[in-house]
Amino acid sequence: MGKKPSQLLRVAGVARDSIVDGPGVRLTVFVQGCNIKCPYCHNPETWDFNGGYVISVGDILSMYRPQYQGITLSGGEPFDQDEEQTAALLSLASSIHARGGDVWAYSGHYFEFLRGKNHPLLEVVDTLVDGPFEWSRRDLGLKYRNSSNKRIWIKSSEGKWEWENDRKTL
Repeated sequence: MGKKPSQLLRVAGVARDSIVDGPGVRLTVFVQGCNIKCPYCHNPETWDFNGGYVISVGDILSMYRPQYQGITLSGGEPFDQDEEQTAALLSLASSIHARGGDVWAYSGHYFEFLRGKNHPLLEVVDTLVDGPFEWSRRDLGLKYRNSSNKRIWIKSSEGKWEWENDRKTL
């Protein structure tokens, strides 16, 4: 008999009522652990994979309100998590979709790298903001991004990824 996927996540925190991590009002989950360690990162306390605290997917879902547009996975680095953490993130994202919400994710990895690794989170994420923070390209006037090298990728209803700059609206 196969092992049941973990329903526990190690997080740095959960932000309710976020209006900066994607469109609308959102629940943002800051996962714990990052291998990228961008210089000038605004969340360096999330780098240690053993830091933060453990919370159940159910407890995170209990924070999700009907008026939320969706959930945002941030960090830390959602795409650097081990198999158990990734399984819990997949479960969380699927539950949000079942409630009619969308799933955004922020990654310091570029989309091409994640796609090349066939990362399973790409299957459940609707919008990806990719790329490491680069101080020399810092631009606080950008919507949903903090440096101009970052890109917003949107998955179409057919499952095709499109770079936001190729679209007229978000």
